[in-house]
Amino acid sequence: MFKRILVTSALPYANGPLHVGHLAGAYLPADIWTRFKRLKNEDIIHICGTDEHGVAITLSARKENKTPKELVDFYHENIKRTFERIGIEFDNFSRTTKEIHYKLSQEFFLKIYNKGFIEKREVKQFYCENDKMFLPDRYIFGICPYCGYEKARGDQCEKCGRWLEPTDLKEPKCSICLKEPILKDSFQYFFKLNEFEKPLRDYIESKKNKWKDNVLNFVNNWLREGLKPRAITRDLEWGVPVPLEEAKNKVLYVWFDAPIGYISSTIEWNNEKWELYWKDKDTRIVHFIGKDNIVFHAIVWPAMLMAEGSYNLPDDIPANEFLNLMGDKISTSRNWALWVDELLEKFEPDYIRFFIAYIMPENKDSDFNLYEFKDRVNNELINKFGNLISRVIGFINRFLDGYIPDIELNDEELKEFENFKKYIIEIENYIENFEFRKALFTIISSVDFVNAYIDKIKPWNLIKYDETLTKRKIYLIIQFIKSITIAFEPFIPFSSKKILNSIGIKNYNWETAKIILDSIRNYKISDIGNIYRKIENNEIEEILKTLNSRVVKDYITYEEFSKIDLRVGKVISAERIEKSKKLLKLIVSLGNEKRQIVAGIGNEYNPEDLINKNVIIVSNLEPKKIMGIESQGMLLAAGEKPVILTTEKDVEEGSKVK
Repeated sequence: MFKRILVTSALPYANGPLHVGHLAGAYLPADIWTRFKRLKNEDIIHICGTDEHGVAITLSARKENKTPKELVDFYHENIKRTFERIGIEFDNFSRTTKEIHYKLSQEFFLKIYNKGFIEKREVKQFYCENDKMFLPDRYIFGICPYCGYEKARGDQCEKCGRWLEPTDLKEPKCSICLKEPILKDSFQYFFKLNEFEKPLRDYIESKKNKWKDNVLNFVNNWLREGLKPRAITRDLEWGVPVPLEEAKNKVLYVWFDAPIGYISSTIEWNNEKWELYWKDKDTRIVHFIGKDNIVFHAIVWPAMLMAEGSYNLPDDIPANEFLNLMGDKISTSRNWALWVDELLEKFEPDYIRFFIAYIMPENKDSDFNLYEFKDRVNNELINKFGNLISRVIGFINRFLDGYIPDIELNDEELKEFENFKKYIIEIENYIENFEFRKALFTIISSVDFVNAYIDKIKPWNLIKYDETLTKRKIYLIIQFIKSITIAFEPFIPFSSKKILNSIGIKNYNWETAKIILDSIRNYKISDIGNIYRKIENNEIEEILKTLNSRVVKDYITYEEFSKIDLRVGKVISAERIEKSKKLLKLIVSLGNEKRQIVAGIGNEYNPEDLINKNVIIVSNLEPKKIMGIESQGMLLAAGEKPVILTTEKDVEEGSKVK
């Protein structure tokens, strides 16, 4: 039995806001588990912070026309504020750009270096002749040699999860100018990961019956291929400088310094107690991460800790799989993501927490479907739990003057509570073992049980002829509600605390869910109004509309784009198509030929207004029949209410758009 627990969540990159996939991977599971452990009065701390180094930062800064410092300052505050709004609590939320982190990372490097586990190597490195710079891993993209994904980065394939070296990529391109780089001589520092293959195998073997299958399978696949030294430095100006005189203009690779951020954040939390949580054998370390971080936390980081020699190894790494969005992979580069701060503008944080817990990708990928979000929140949270609270509090206010009955339960009712307690014990076991979905489903089952119990005893009828029995039953039901709400608190803390407070429960722990709490007898229930409101279909439609309007389609090559033949034409006739409000039939002159075009612009334009207007059409599109009329091209227009694209000046009909 451990005396204390250190929980970490993967450090979010400070190069963009949080999306729902982030929550489902590393943050909501950690928060639920930490809240649960606090309810059990265990000594536990939750440590995190923003990861503010690496190529992802410099690339994003370049895109946003900011310095890396300006970028990370902005997103650190943005991410921190979002965590606070969604109810993710940390004992310390630090930054890897703080002096304490630089100092610790350099000390960590030097200790491993001086022990002979880091070596300098001459390497062939990609260099962009156009941009006059060596290209770090994420400044390069190409085809993954393992799965064939065409946009794999130089450090990792986003599709298959393989850790890559830039030189592994087929058809590499510079991510700045899209030109092919050349190889030039350079040097980097390598961590001798291969020297820790045997102790790592033993370490992983010791977790065989403890870690999740998805984590063990991922790690064992890596180990089967054998480990090799990995570069831990990069040619960048932004990052933790390599603390060697010969290594000017080189920084530590972000995946070397980032996990050290867990330690520096803990030191910042408590300079006197931090070693208890990192070096005392009575401490359990649990890393909550997403699937893409498994290799770093389960192989590289433990090997680094072994090399350093004075720290505990992680006891558990309950990594989750990926969360998709509306059936498609979340992609920040394509802007296909649901940003948490945007969702919080429309919905209660408990709604978001509830649904993500409901679909959490614990063992396989899952999908955030907005329509399912509406249905699950409305049907499972509001119609079941919200309705239970409303009907019981409403009954007490109407028939019992707003007071919880001051009465003792008889043996039969005490037995009923003991039988009900099995739900709480089952929920406890599930959360303990990181099975959050099963825990949530069991909570919902307990709500179903109480609603069915109320329907069975019919207190609104019972009170007409047996007030004492009615009071005992209502008192028992309040005890059920108390237990359910405490079990719900790690999942939906905002409304749970409000409900518990309304029935007189301000100080409680997990054991409170397992007992009859007589201190609330004769308590005057406070009015909590409507704790939940239903999500409307139009709210979902609005979000989907925004999502679809901003998504960036997959890149096409210049060769592919060059196949599109855009021409300037002049409208010489236009008429409405029968039985359609928005379709118009246009005859467009391209100089040496005329084309018939069917265009969906009839709601915005009258046919007569289009005569002699210059338009842009796709002239080499395969003809297609629309409402029985052949369209021999496509008219270009933009906007939700289509606005025709035209030329600034009159140009010759048939001119090619370049």
